[in-house]
Amino acid sequence: MRKICYSVAMSFDGFVAGPNGKADWIVMDPEIDFGAIFARFDTVLMGRRTFEVTQAQGQGGAMPGVTSVVVSRTLRPQDHPDITIIGDDLGGALTQLRSAPGKDIWLFGGGTLFRSVLNLGLVDTVEVAVIPVLLGSGVPLLPPGEGRTRLRLLNSKAYKATGTVMLEYAVERS
Repeated sequence: MRKICYSVAMSFDGFVAGPNGKADWIVMDPEIDFGAIFARFDTVLMGRRTFEVTQAQGQGGAMPGVTSVVVSRTLRPQDHPDITIIGDDLGGALTQLRSAPGKDIWLFGGGTLFRSVLNLGLVDTVEVAVIPVLLGSGVPLLPPGEGRTRLRLLNSKAYKATGTVMLEYAVERS
């Protein structure tokens, strides 16, 4: 079964995007092998707001070389033929997606979708690159919600050039 991995950059004070969705604070550490990270995934899962940000960046919302899946009740599939849109039954759709053949699934973007998928018990790992910057406000890693989730540390690595710390946790099932 494929894993759903929430892999994201986060400021030291817990934000995955700055005010107005800005990501200009994210530093690219020369030691991090982004090619190897991207090669782990053949599917990217994002919410509507993240999709709209990628669209505004000129990517058409789809990411090259991967299947793009967007969770939205407002987007219409006929308007976006290059992506898969999940409008209802998120749990059922993700269970089916996880059971399909392929590489792992990258849960990409903001915390709202992360909260929803986590509440469904479908997130397998949380992988956070902690960037040494304090934003003060923005999009939180995890919006407030119900329930506690225990994590088990799998890996950690500090990158001296930028001060970024990479943390990888397994989500513990109750």
